[in-house]
Amino acid sequence: MCVDARYLLPALVTLGSIADHLPVADRRESAVRVLTNGLSPGQAAVMEFFARRCGFGSFDLRWQTPPAESVMADTVYISVATYLRFGFTPGFLDRPFLIYVDADVHVRGDVSAPLDGLPSDRIGAVQDEFNPAVGQCPALPGVAERWPHLEGRTYFNAGMLWVPAPMLAPMRTGVQRALVDGRQYIKHNDQCALNLWLLSSGAAHPVGPVYNRFEVDRFLQRGDWVRRILRRPVTRRDGHVVHFVGGHKPWMRSCPGTEDVRAYRQQMRRTLRHLAGAGAR
Repeated sequence: MCVDARYLLPALVTLGSIADHLPVADRRESAVRVLTNGLSPGQAAVMEFFARRCGFGSFDLRWQTPPAESVMADTVYISVATYLRFGFTPGFLDRPFLIYVDADVHVRGDVSAPLDGLPSDRIGAVQDEFNPAVGQCPALPGVAERWPHLEGRTYFNAGMLWVPAPMLAPMRTGVQRALVDGRQYIKHNDQCALNLWLLSSGAAHPVGPVYNRFEVDRFLQRGDWVRRILRRPVTRRDGHVVHFVGGHKPWMRSCPGTEDVRAYRQQMRRTLRHLAGAGAR
């Protein structure tokens, strides 16, 4: 995970939901790895405590700065910390695979399953539900006009990634190159940069949509545009990972209390009870 101070509690909620869907033995074999550019030493200690309490066998955290090439085209609710996801290295990981998880998701299934059948030279990712294809959505503006053969190609969400350790360096280098050579095409920050590299390298391996479903009821309360964009029924509730994209996050009091938000907040209350029981605030 990549966490700054604003996302500490959400990250703990996400981590707890991951643990809930891993057998005890698998948790003992799993490693939690965190990159941060803003947690204090005390906050880092809270995160380690919670990871251990969840039963994960290994925890490590490193302070890191985002790449100098980072392009922030959209800063409404995202900070430059979003680029830290490309800073993981095989040595820090100390495992054969990285499963990257955004801190605004609620996990409701085993997120390790997509590793089965993942080629060693590919990166697992899920098609973005609001930006499904190049040239047919707001993401990567101008790319389809510059390279017509890319129109209709899948555009992937970066909130969940399954990465073999040998692919960490190519991904980092490729994204940095995309930030320099393709900065005029970037609309969604690191996600657009990642997709530029995936389009040029062919390194994407599609993962099933249930592993990164967007929570859409919040958007439906404000309009019907979601129904025109989604390629699935808005009532489908099969997400193994529910992703709270957008600025209205479920830990905020201003967030509409949808069914998925209520489930998230139940997980958050459990997390807060664990922290309070240990004297953490």
